[in-house]
Amino acid sequence: MTLYDRVRDLPVTIHEPRLRRLALQVAPAFARVTTVVELHGGDETGLGEDVTYEGGEAAAFLEGGLPGLAGDWTIHSLSQALGGMDLFGAPPAWEPSRAYRRWAIESAALDLALRQAGAPLWRVLGIEPQPVDFVISTGLGEPPDAARVLDWTHAAPGIGFKVDATPSWTRALTDALAEGARIEVVDLKGHYPGTTVDAGADPRLYAMIAEEFPDAWLEDPRVDARTRVALAGAEDRVTWDAPIHGAADLDDMPIRARTVNMKPSRIGSVEGVLATYDRIRDDGLGAYGGGQYELGPGRGQIQYLASLFHPEAPNDTSPVGYHGPPRAGLPQSPLMPDPAPTGFRWGDAD
Repeated sequence: MTLYDRVRDLPVTIHEPRLRRLALQVAPAFARVTTVVELHGGDETGLGEDVTYEGGEAAAFLEGGLPGLAGDWTIHSLSQALGGMDLFGAPPAWEPSRAYRRWAIESAALDLALRQAGAPLWRVLGIEPQPVDFVISTGLGEPPDAARVLDWTHAAPGIGFKVDATPSWTRALTDALAEGARIEVVDLKGHYPGTTVDAGADPRLYAMIAEEFPDAWLEDPRVDARTRVALAGAEDRVTWDAPIHGAADLDDMPIRARTVNMKPSRIGSVEGVLATYDRIRDDGLGAYGGGQYELGPGRGQIQYLASLFHPEAPNDTSPVGYHGPPRAGLPQSPLMPDPAPTGFRWGDAD
């Protein structure tokens, strides 16, 4: 039996869908806005979170609302219906946003179906939740400043990091990071063409990072003849994130990975997410959770999945408080298991 077989026929009754906005000023130049999807049915409510990054698209979603979803469904029949719907009034600026929105609705439907059934996700899947290791994910700004990481090491001693590299990194910067912090993943940002975070393909940068951080995963390099040379000897530390939209993509990477970044919002459907976890298990691969600066229930859901499938990994699933500037007193890694009594919800996330 596949993981999806355990949930596909769960009935879900939707009476009324609603949307609400969440916002957080993460940095002076980055105001994060997400949209919570609420699916109301009987006395229960299912929650999901649309992590679309374009502010105008989030505003249009909030104003235009959800498609007609009222009725009696199964998880599979609703997913099939959503697969045939255009959830954007106009084409999104970035194609992956279509999957983000679909995941928001499907995760809310899964939450609602489980709550209506009176069961938690972990019990239905037959996997006991475990404590979740997490890292802080951050860029270093431009010009890059190691203080963004080093200040966190004082506020949260022992914490690990997933850091976003840029071509402006210098040897002095990587020396400071290697000496003063535990860098577990370096995101090379090689698969975001046409976006503000595209870091290109810099063999000098790749070689320097592979040398300076010999124990770190190297995420999303752009592989060409020059960067292959730069990564020689470090191929077993290459991981993939942005190119992974489902299980089939694991076969198409230019370097075979031993572990991958699992972002359910990038895959879009409950079926696709669980099929990818099946494939990771069957192929003996590792995984770690990927975050999208979720502000509400979506953050709890990626913590939930990490607790089931890859708890002892550098999960980019830190509590929302870590989105802000360094401060003491936040929950420490690992997070203790905190699934709600029913549904697909972690702790009191709403």
